[in-house]
Amino acid sequence: MGRAEALIALRQALSAVPDLELLAEPADLLRHSRDAFEYSPVLTPRLEPCRADLVARPRTVEAVERLASACAEHQVPLTLRGSGTGNYGQCVPLQGGVVMLTTSLRQIRSIDAATGVVTVEPGCVMRDLDQELRRHGRQLRLMPSTWRSATIGGFVAGGSGGIGSLRWGFLRDPGHLLGMEVVPLRPDAQRHQIGEVDAEALNHAYGTNGIITALRLATAPVVNWQQVSVDCERWEQAIELMHRVAASALDLHLGTLLEQPLLSRMPSWGGPAVSAHRLLLLVAPDGLTSLQRMVQSAGATLRDLGPEDLSGGNGLRELSWNHTTLHVRASEPGWTYLQMLLPQPEAPAIAALRQRWGDDLIWHLELVRQQGCPRLAALPLVRWRGAEQLDRLMDDCRAVGAVLFNPHVITVEDGGLGVIDADQVAAKHRFDPAGLLNPGKLRGWEERL
Repeated sequence: MGRAEALIALRQALSAVPDLELLAEPADLLRHSRDAFEYSPVLTPRLEPCRADLVARPRTVEAVERLASACAEHQVPLTLRGSGTGNYGQCVPLQGGVVMLTTSLRQIRSIDAATGVVTVEPGCVMRDLDQELRRHGRQLRLMPSTWRSATIGGFVAGGSGGIGSLRWGFLRDPGHLLGMEVVPLRPDAQRHQIGEVDAEALNHAYGTNGIITALRLATAPVVNWQQVSVDCERWEQAIELMHRVAASALDLHLGTLLEQPLLSRMPSWGGPAVSAHRLLLLVAPDGLTSLQRMVQSAGATLRDLGPEDLSGGNGLRELSWNHTTLHVRASEPGWTYLQMLLPQPEAPAIAALRQRWGDDLIWHLELVRQQGCPRLAALPLVRWRGAEQLDRLMDDCRAVGAVLFNPHVITVEDGGLGVIDADQVAAKHRFDPAGLLNPGKLRGWEERL
């Protein structure tokens, strides 16, 4: 059976499935075949032409099982999509086929009153999940800057760190993801319950090795975070203060450092643009006085912006992580970005790169915790001058000791540490033996023979 015939047969089979909506209008196929890959001028020409042949929106896990069985039977690729807020092409169907929207699978199945562990379906928007957790005295540990629209399944499948990483590290650190419900792509597809160890292989796998229909996640006690900005005249002063804050006993949720040229490119709610570099912090209310003393002793200037208002969209969270790049690109699309973990000490590496690249590189740092130790991650803005120049810049970053997480590649491995994860490949053998889930994104599977 050819591709066209297989798609016709698949659509006929799916038309009778209860709780499954099918979309085939060109506008729907285009909209649901994209994410924010335009962040990367390298990925854009490659991903722009990619289109789904059919979009499916299941409203129940039973409908997911029927969809998976039909795709397996007719050998049609299936790509999973949440809200499409990622920017690496994670949910772009490289080989067409079906894009499955998870956004109607949004039930919060349970919140354990004793432990705070939540069981939730993948299409639940993180804002909605966090609001419900707060009614129970809990909050999400980690979230992207797109948390108001991103789904929890999309974040686990495509994300890594974000707001909360300075306390809780990264999503793949043990203790965050406690289990999953997974539907395999097989003719006899039926949901599986897997524990914490097996779930690790589906974490940050772009939906290449199993269809996640529920997640069990640890949460944290709720804190009403206080928003603070700190202006530092000298760059070295700002980095030193970040380290002092990280080593303190303060309860923090966010630590973002923006080099001065970024301030005029940011929305005004973080404070007016000044001649200084700016540190943005979310701190527990009981730590505000101690923070004021630390800032004063460092010779910096603190501005108390008041408690977070999570009902609006003008908080410091929306100035951090990938939102920083988003704001710059909104008015100056000729910029792209990189992601890296800086060597320690950070200042010499930054100085070396600044000397070579000048104002083609504007620094944006995030305070994170790696294997329990405070570190500085960098998401610098990069002026786009072509792929060759970008490659030279990345080589220079590696030469000074930075660990690069390349946002200009399409595979799971190459956007991470560059090594194949045998457990991810084994999970694909188990849950997707025909290799139909989001094909082309898991290099370890493509190179298995």
